[in-house]
Amino acid sequence: MDNVDSHIALPVIAPPPSTAARTERHSIQSVDRALTLLETIAEMGGEATLTELSIRTKLNISTCHHLLATLLKWGFVSKVPGRRSYALGARIIYLGHACLRQVDLPRRAQPHIERINQSTGETVHLCVLQGDQMVTVLRREARHAVRVETGSIGRLAAPHATAIGKAMLAWLPEDEIRRIVGVDTAARFTPNTITDLEKLIEELRMVRRNGYAVDQEEFQPGVICIGAAIRDHSGAVVGSISASTPTMRADEAHLARLREDVMAATRALSAELGEPDSQTPFNARNGAIAG
Repeated sequence: MDNVDSHIALPVIAPPPSTAARTERHSIQSVDRALTLLETIAEMGGEATLTELSIRTKLNISTCHHLLATLLKWGFVSKVPGRRSYALGARIIYLGHACLRQVDLPRRAQPHIERINQSTGETVHLCVLQGDQMVTVLRREARHAVRVETGSIGRLAAPHATAIGKAMLAWLPEDEIRRIVGVDTAARFTPNTITDLEKLIEELRMVRRNGYAVDQEEFQPGVICIGAAIRDHSGAVVGSISASTPTMRADEAHLARLREDVMAATRALSAELGEPDSQTPFNARNGAIAG
């Protein structure tokens, strides 16, 4: 019986908007023009002179120069040494890699999700970090007759109350955690939900030390989840995997199997993405909460 949720939420790469769409009254002219310059450089093979850009975009030289200066400051364009021309900058590559990472991770993770599901029989989720939001992009339903309803594909509404959310939160800077969860308190879903932010921060320190997070009926009564983070070559968290089980099956041996399988999957995926050893001084590099 195939219980795979076939819907995988991936970024949609849309074509550039039409000229008419760009001139709608809600658009910001300077942003429209800057993006037009970037697209024009790309269309011209990745490099163009100021004069060529002015002619192609029908913008005057002064306007092009000022816009390019701003794009240069932010790294979206660069000056070509020895030639009076502009090329697409390294920041474009960074954004492109970020987009491809979001597209690629569900495909990389699917075999691991399947193995966890086959080994444990439980519901398994993959969640990714998109900006400051956590989004569930892949789900494999439990094989047991008695299963838990652990939410649907889409935005994760309770990162502080779920193992899959806490696994990612633990690797974020404290100010980002506060922005995602709330400044002082978080929403309560069950009597076990951690709503005090300082207590949550302490819990996340434990998650970092242990390498996995546990949801002890914090989001849904009668449901226990175990989750672990996936990190990339820079040590940054990019996603997490969790497995959920009803308390009726949550004996010590079963929870140990869930923990081992989830951690094995996230370690393997992190290795594929070039993750550095977890003992490196990641705290100092990105301001994440100390373990």
